[in-house]
Amino acid sequence: MTCRRLEVRALGIPGVLSALDRSLGGVDPEIHGQVEGILSAVRARGDAALLEFTERFDGVRLSAAELAVTPGEYEAAERAVGAETLRALRYAADRIEAFHRHMLPRSWWVEDANGSVLGQQVRPLERVGVYVPGGRAAYPSTVLMTVIPARVAGVPEIVLVSPPASDKSLNAAVLAAARIAGVTEAYRIGGAQAVAALAWGTQTIRRVDKVVGPGNMYVQLAKSKVFGQIGIDMMAGPSEVVVVADAEADPAWVAADLLAQAEHDPMARAVLLTPAPGLVEGVARALEEQLAGLPRSTIARKALENHGALVLTRDLDEAMAIANALAPEHLELQVGDPFSLLPRVRHAGAIFLGRHTPEVVGDYVAGPNHVLPTGGTARFSSALGVEDFVKRSSLIHYSTASLREAWPHVLELTRVEGLQAHGAAAAIRLPERGRSS
Repeated sequence: MTCRRLEVRALGIPGVLSALDRSLGGVDPEIHGQVEGILSAVRARGDAALLEFTERFDGVRLSAAELAVTPGEYEAAERAVGAETLRALRYAADRIEAFHRHMLPRSWWVEDANGSVLGQQVRPLERVGVYVPGGRAAYPSTVLMTVIPARVAGVPEIVLVSPPASDKSLNAAVLAAARIAGVTEAYRIGGAQAVAALAWGTQTIRRVDKVVGPGNMYVQLAKSKVFGQIGIDMMAGPSEVVVVADAEADPAWVAADLLAQAEHDPMARAVLLTPAPGLVEGVARALEEQLAGLPRSTIARKALENHGALVLTRDLDEAMAIANALAPEHLELQVGDPFSLLPRVRHAGAIFLGRHTPEVVGDYVAGPNHVLPTGGTARFSSALGVEDFVKRSSLIHYSTASLREAWPHVLELTRVEGLQAHGAAAAIRLPERGRSS
């Protein structure tokens, strides 16, 4: 059996949630120590440590002069990927940019009756780093999703880092996407050492204000440890999808969407919630049939066996209750009227409405960002967006009349908090108060 089958009638919702718990466990203290050692070494020794770790972990011997990607490499990458890939990347880039332009926050202010002005000034960050994983696959889509919102926000310097292949190259599709998206610098480094370089700078790489993008456990730990020195987006975990489906859903379509997540990673979660017993049976059969021809079937099967489930609920209300408790990265509503269920969705990173809206369009071309909260963090966090690349400053301009009106309340609150100098700083500006508080 590829996927567990669970029944709410037998287990109850708490029992189902317990069975679906995907505790990643505590990170081995030894790994914490390794990451801290990498961070400290790069902070202390800069490029020398970067080169040492790149050779040790990636098996690639570089010189400091080879860290940066050259303009000629972008041009060669575009030739290598070919016209069809470039068309697809540009199509996706245009849609991502159009969507994110709707999100652009703007400065604003209001004036009160006394002539005071209050508001907010929005300014882009000056320098941002984007981490693009290597390893099991190439991720040009991640380049588009992380770089384009930063460019839309007005960030002038966008720095890409990604681990090199054995021949010292970065993936051609990644570099082609970087040029389309608007990367201003790129470096062939990965892992915790790349995060350290972005956080503190080296002789070759200047520090950034914020790091965004997914990565493995070492990258995520490094991000958590440099937070406060620089900003980060989120702690990205394994990918996940929850499909809520009714009896009319096509089993083959549901199975395909579950596998689209399962092939990412052995830790990926893929869950079906449905009140239709026939759909559970049909999806189970379709999963086996589709796995047989899947190049990444070993990864997908392991994910389904360990973290997948076909859950039979009493009704769609129960399915939605479980979906909200899981707060998934991706939530598909494969039902006849998905918009009727939408008001019941409280927690999800991205919501896919209807049978012809597979999660994969969100991964690539729909426009909304695919960097999403995982591991239940959609309860309190959101997709990466333009607002992640700006900072907001409050604007306060008080007139004399406003200060005079506020004075008695300021005085009382400074008395309550025992901060006499606070009161004096207001009183000194009021002629009738003179220099008294």
